[in-house]
Amino acid sequence: LTSTPDSGESAPRWSPDGRYLAFLASRGSEEEKKKGAQVWLLNMSGGEAQKLTDVKGGVSEYAWSPDGRRLVLGVSDPDPDAEPENKEGWKRKTKPPIVIDRYHFKQDGAGYLTALYRHLATFEVESRKVEALTAGRHDETTASWSPDGKWIAFLSDRTADPDRGNNTDVYVVEARAGAEPRRLTAFPGPDGGRPAWSPDGQWIAYLQGDEPRFSAYNLNRLAVVPAAGGEPRIVSSSLDRAIVGSISWSADGRSLTSVVQDDRITCLATAPVAGGEVRPLTSGRRTVSSVSKAGEDTFALLAGTGTEPYEVHVFEKGALRRLTHENDKLLGELSLSPTEDFTAKAKDGAVVNGVLVKPTVQVSGQKYPMLLLIHGGPNGQDEHSFSFDRQFFAANGYVVVSANYRGSAGRGSAYQKAIYADWGHLEVVDLLAAVDHVVAGGIADPERLGIGGWSYGGILTDYTIATDRRFKAAVSGASSALQLTMYGTDQYTAQYDQELGPPWKAQETWLKVSYPFFHADRITTPTLFMCGLNDFNVPIAGVEQMYQALKSAGVETELVIYPGQNHG
Repeated sequence: LTSTPDSGESAPRWSPDGRYLAFLASRGSEEEKKKGAQVWLLNMSGGEAQKLTDVKGGVSEYAWSPDGRRLVLGVSDPDPDAEPENKEGWKRKTKPPIVIDRYHFKQDGAGYLTALYRHLATFEVESRKVEALTAGRHDETTASWSPDGKWIAFLSDRTADPDRGNNTDVYVVEARAGAEPRRLTAFPGPDGGRPAWSPDGQWIAYLQGDEPRFSAYNLNRLAVVPAAGGEPRIVSSSLDRAIVGSISWSADGRSLTSVVQDDRITCLATAPVAGGEVRPLTSGRRTVSSVSKAGEDTFALLAGTGTEPYEVHVFEKGALRRLTHENDKLLGELSLSPTEDFTAKAKDGAVVNGVLVKPTVQVSGQKYPMLLLIHGGPNGQDEHSFSFDRQFFAANGYVVVSANYRGSAGRGSAYQKAIYADWGHLEVVDLLAAVDHVVAGGIADPERLGIGGWSYGGILTDYTIATDRRFKAAVSGASSALQLTMYGTDQYTAQYDQELGPPWKAQETWLKVSYPFFHADRITTPTLFMCGLNDFNVPIAGVEQMYQALKSAGVETELVIYPGQNHG
C-alpha cells in the first residue's frame, strides 16, 4: 500500500467509516522532514497517500474522533536547536551547546533531554485547524476519545518533578481549547496502558502498576475508574500475573478483554468488571499480541509458537482461526526443533522454569555443545514464541537453554521482586541450576558450555562468568559490570536512587552489585563484548570497562562497536 524507503511508516489507523487509512511518516524534502513525522491519509478507493498534518515538532501519536471529523494529536515541542541558523541569538550553521537542567537528562534514542515535552492538540480534518489542549513541563500520552467525542482521556505525570519518579495518572479533558484537565487517579505509581472508555462513556479502563521503587519489576493490573471521578477499582485483583495488552470492553460494559502474561506464554483473557476470575480465552503453549477488537467476542490478533512465527489470526466462537500464511514458504524449506518446557530446582529450593531447544538433527547417546541464552529486562521472559536465535543455533548442533531466572515475568509479583537491590545473586543461582539440570539430562556436553545475552542478559553474563568458570565462551552485549559508574551516565538514575540509594549513601550496596568488575581476575572465559556507540540505555562504557579489565588480566577478549546504533 505504501512505501517510505528512508524512514518507513508506523501507527496505521482506519478512519471510523473505513474509507481512509491514516499512518505516520516523515516524507518529502529535507525541510519537511525537519518538522518530524506527520499524519498521512490513504484513500482506499485509490490514489497516493496525502499529507494531512503539517505540525512543527512532529506527531508522535494520534487517534480518530468517533465521527471521523477530528484527530487528537500527540505533538512534540519544536526544538529550536534543530535549525541553528534560524535560532534567535545564535544564527549560525554549527549546532549550539546543549543546555541541561533536568534530573532525568538522557534517554536512549532521544539523546540528551532538554525542556521539550509532548502535548496534546485537536486537529480538524476538513479545515486542518490545530488547537492545543495541554501545555507545561510534563508529557501527555496515549490519548483516547470518549464515545460521544466530547472528552479525551490521557496519561500524564504532573508531580512537582516528573523526572524523579514514575507516577503517571489518568486524566480527562474536554476536547476544546482552554479546557482544564481533570485527574481521575492518584495511585503513587504508574497508571498506564491506553485508557479505554466503556461503551456508555461512564468508565475508563487502564493498567495500574507497582509503586515507583519497583519500577524495574512492574506488574500491571487491570483497573477501572469512573469517568466523572470516583474511587478506582482493581479488576484483576484475583490474578497474580501482568496484563500486557490493549484493553477492550464488551458491548454490555460488563467485561474486559486483554492479554495476560503467564509462565512462558501469553493468552487472550477476559475479566468481569465487577471483579472475579480472569478467564483465559486462548490456550496452548503459544503467545499472542497486538489484539484489536473486530466485533462482539471477535478479535484480530497475532499468534505464534516456538516453531511458527507470528501470523494474523482471528479469535471467534471460542477458537483461533489463522488468516495469513506469510511464512509458509520459508517454513516449508526449513527443519525446526520444537521448543520444550523444563523445570529445574535451584540450590536454595527455588523452582526455575525455562524453555529448551535441542539440535535439529540428533544421534542417540551423543552429547552436544550447549548455549545458555539469557533474556534482558529483567522484567521479561523466554516463552513459546518463535526465536530465530534459538532455531539457528539448534540447526547448527547446539542445545539452547533459556531460563526464566528470579526477576523474570510470568511467575507473579513476588518472583519478579525477589532480586530487588540484590542484582547478580539469585539470578545466577537460577541460571546455573538450569545448566546443571540440562547437563544432568545427558544431552549437553559439560565441557562445551557457552553463555550470552544482551542488556540485562549481558549484565547477567558478566555476573555468571565471574561466578563460574565452566563456560568456554561468552558474548556480553550492551552490558555493564562496574555498576557504580552507570550512575549519571545511563538513563536509570531514578531507579537507582529508589532501589539502591545514591552511591554516597550506599557504597557497600553499589560495590556488591559491581562484583564482576572487581572480580575480573576470577574470570577465565574468553568473552566477546558488543555495544552500540550511541547507546544511552546501557552506555558503551559498560562493555569498554569489562573489555579492558579482561584484556589487562590476560583473558582472551574482543570488543565490537556498532557506529551510530542505540540500545537495540
